[in-house]
Amino acid sequence: MKYLRRLMWFLASRLAVICMVSGLCVVSFYYAMNLTNMQIIIKDGMARRAQYVMGMDKADELSKYFQSGFLQTDAVLLTVQNGSSPYMDYTVRGIDHRIEMGFVWVWPWEEVCRVEIVESIPRIDGRVRADRAEAIVEAYGADAVYPPAWHSARYRVTLGRESGQWKIRGLSILETY
Repeated sequence: MKYLRRLMWFLASRLAVICMVSGLCVVSFYYAMNLTNMQIIIKDGMARRAQYVMGMDKADELSKYFQSGFLQTDAVLLTVQNGSSPYMDYTVRGIDHRIEMGFVWVWPWEEVCRVEIVESIPRIDGRVRADRAEAIVEAYGADAVYPPAWHSARYRVTLGRESGQWKIRGLSILETY
């Protein structure tokens, strides 16, 4: 009886350790998967948003990264739709878009996540359109030949899971640089 009890205790303790290790592996896998998906959505989504504002991309690409409610209320996107974008007189060929993300923790069953990011575009490759060059130079000076600088900012991004995919639900400015 003594040996049977020891054998049962041995098997139970090893089974508990195996279950704990397996659970940790599953949680780690889902955390890594969600984190990677969120990083891609944030980086690519914010880059597409900037490209759309600068006239390099179409609006239909944004729905892959942003929820429709956000697209209808974002002030930066509305300036483009209203025709008051500071980049509308420029032909932008390329940008150097950079994102720095803060720490993120998301459980596998969560549907909403918040993360702080810093977005910057240190270099914009473009020039004023030929048909608007003289008017822009007269109004704003010789430096207006190049596109205006993008305002770097620190944002709090709210992501939501929609049909199993993470999308940007909200974007609030915490600080501009």
